[in-house]
Amino acid sequence: MSITSDHASGPRPLRQPTFAELYLPKLVTVWREGCGAADFRADAFAGLTVAIVTLPLSMAIAIASGVTPDRGLYTAVVGGFIVSLLGGSRFQIGGPAGAFIVLVAVTAERHGVDGVILATMMAGMVLVAAGLLRVGTYIKFIPYPVTVGFTAGIAVIIFASQLRDLSGITLAGKEPSEFVPKLLALAAGLGTINPSVVVVALVSIAIIGVLRVWRPSWPAS
Repeated sequence: MSITSDHASGPRPLRQPTFAELYLPKLVTVWREGCGAADFRADAFAGLTVAIVTLPLSMAIAIASGVTPDRGLYTAVVGGFIVSLLGGSRFQIGGPAGAFIVLVAVTAERHGVDGVILATMMAGMVLVAAGLLRVGTYIKFIPYPVTVGFTAGIAVIIFASQLRDLSGITLAGKEPSEFVPKLLALAAGLGTINPSVVVVALVSIAIIGVLRVWRPSWPAS
């Protein structure tokens, strides 16, 4: 019984994708692979689900940045189309990230909307350069506690930024963007709490909690 050359030489190494294959826009790959009725239904449902979250979140980021809510909607719509056309995977869905509220708000406060646009363009160029240099693989060297601590810190900052709207507090001036000054300003305005706003907030939180218990897998089910 002879041994084939494949067994003799061992497993063949996987072929590395070319530059064109690696950065081929998603629109081209979807057209090449095809999109049936089942794929279209799944994509439409996934897009609708993300849109339900994206629209209010994009307006919240805009309001937190000191601009009008419509600018958040424009950014979400334009960004969504760009991600859909130029993304690298047909399973990729783009949307705003709540963690960026802190960064966008501070940048807008210190450098204005023009500074936010410039910072966004610079961040995009950095990400393109990082992709070309394949430096994303080094993320594995970042310790897990650092990642968890960063995420938890962002969650605390976002929660603090929502306390004024959650309780209807009225401040004499603009709400500070820094964490400790923000808490001090909110504590000074505790006497202006609006009971109606608090009731609406508590009812909304209760509805969300009940839905998570009643239909924990929605909308996946």
